[in-house]
Amino acid sequence: MPETERAPPASPLRVRFAPEADYGPFVFRDEDGRIQGLSMDLLARLAAQARWQLEVLPPRPLAENLAAARRGEVDLLSSLRPTPERAQYLDFSAPYVSVPALLLHRAGAGPAALGGYAGRPVAVGAGYAVQAHVQRTHPGVRWRAVSDDAQALRLLGRGEVDAAVLDVASARFLIARLRLDGLALGEPVGFDYALSFAWRRDRPEIGQDLQTALAALPLAERDALVERWIGPDSATLPTSPRRWLGRAGLAAMGLGAGLWWLLRRRRQRAAGPRPGGSAGGGSR
Repeated sequence: MPETERAPPASPLRVRFAPEADYGPFVFRDEDGRIQGLSMDLLARLAAQARWQLEVLPPRPLAENLAAARRGEVDLLSSLRPTPERAQYLDFSAPYVSVPALLLHRAGAGPAALGGYAGRPVAVGAGYAVQAHVQRTHPGVRWRAVSDDAQALRLLGRGEVDAAVLDVASARFLIARLRLDGLALGEPVGFDYALSFAWRRDRPEIGQDLQTALAALPLAERDALVERWIGPDSATLPTSPRRWLGRAGLAAMGLGAGLWWLLRRRRQRAAGPRPGGSAGGGSR
């Protein structure tokens, strides 16, 4: 081509992001209708690095976002736990947050460990991945499945259940947002949420851009996000959130590669997507 002619610049990659409406402090809609949270701030930073044309869709519950991704109506999700079922139509980044689930109880009104609640009512999110774990490890508890973590804490505050199980970050966020008094953080229940970004399998260019930007993000910026959304006293929690955003890029990438390998192996062994399969429910 003549020197006076140049190829037009490549168009920015259009990426449709589907946020959750109520998973604070990671991604949620605030009182003014804005999408906020640690995952949203991190995504904005990564999208700028990748020079995406990021389109933020209206916030919806997790189950609806998963179904939309399966139909090809959205491209990117955040704050999501990889599962073999979701790996049929999504690929996942390395986890950028690993959140321990723990017990919450009324201060001075119950033991701090889940083992002390045999025969007593305890709330847990219906369909959340932690539900199956705690029901299996503590079958003697009178489990009460609820729609979301906010409902679990409201029931606890009113005395309708004796305790609740949810992740530590959401617990602290909701206690402040709902202005709940008299609740205490108990002990971890032996389950962590390793949360990742996820993109449609037929959009591998999104994953390539995202992984490159995530690996290049300075650790100081990651720490600043934790400070903003979790608080400067986060090191006093049962499991320090300073490890949530992982080590620097290559270590996180190695973890992600191992996870992808495992999920792909399971897909290869499966007969294919199950007809009429669910989008994953409320499981994180």
